[in-house]
Amino acid sequence: MHRQAARFLVPLVRTQARRPTTLTRVVLLARTHATISNSEQAVNATNRAEATLKRFWKTVGIEKRDGGYAVTLDKRSLKTPGGKPLIIPGDKRLVAALVASEWENQETVLKPHALPMTSLVSRAIDAFQDEATRNEVRAQLLKYFETDTIFYHADEPAVLVKLQDEHWKPILEWARETLGLDIKVSNSLFVPAQSPETMKKLEDILSKFSPWEMAAMERATYTSKSFLIALALVMRRLDVDQAAQAAHVEVNSQIERWGEVEDTHDVDYHDMRRQLGSAACLLANY
Repeated sequence: MHRQAARFLVPLVRTQARRPTTLTRVVLLARTHATISNSEQAVNATNRAEATLKRFWKTVGIEKRDGGYAVTLDKRSLKTPGGKPLIIPGDKRLVAALVASEWENQETVLKPHALPMTSLVSRAIDAFQDEATRNEVRAQLLKYFETDTIFYHADEPAVLVKLQDEHWKPILEWARETLGLDIKVSNSLFVPAQSPETMKKLEDILSKFSPWEMAAMERATYTSKSFLIALALVMRRLDVDQAAQAAHVEVNSQIERWGEVEDTHDVDYHDMRRQLGSAACLLANY
């Protein structure tokens, strides 16, 4: 699943390729995603990049440090926006390579939207190693679950009903049978109330997630607009393509009826796959 997820990130890398990427030549920057170490030279360079949004570095690297991998910019290691060392665990070599490739393939102008892995790694390190933040995000995600997209099933048109049955019902069945959740759905605009027992089971599941799983869960939820689609992706019930198809059920039904709007529907779909792909790749342990 992770190799497939990485494949969804390749088009983004290729379209911005400046020179071939290797595992030992990679970079990052941008304070919203990561910064280089806090020396006067590094700070000046960072400020220059923020002000001009231009690439100024020459080389990127991946080095073993503190039991993991550090991505370097002109030999200087990067830090997260919170000022923590951006150290990727030693069992996440794929993550390190993907983060590095995002920055190696930035051209003359920085493109923050082309850094999904970098922002996700920074989020995992900065936010989800703090228990208070974990509790806050868990509460937000559970609130999102209460109005999950896949709780609402239409009776028409036929194409929408077909897509709901094809992509949403298997997720609901998995949640009920495998996770033991009593999930209620609705065919009206009224919000189906979920039981306290269901909410408690989901809270228990989230409480056992690692910082990396929490970061992936948060991104996948807000990208797919569905807690359950995200949970199925994080727990390896869905691959990236299946999750993207489930998240796009309503849009795809409109496309089948009225046709695709060029440079809108297709762009949104590929962006969703990149975001979900980054979430899936973050979970890879090799």
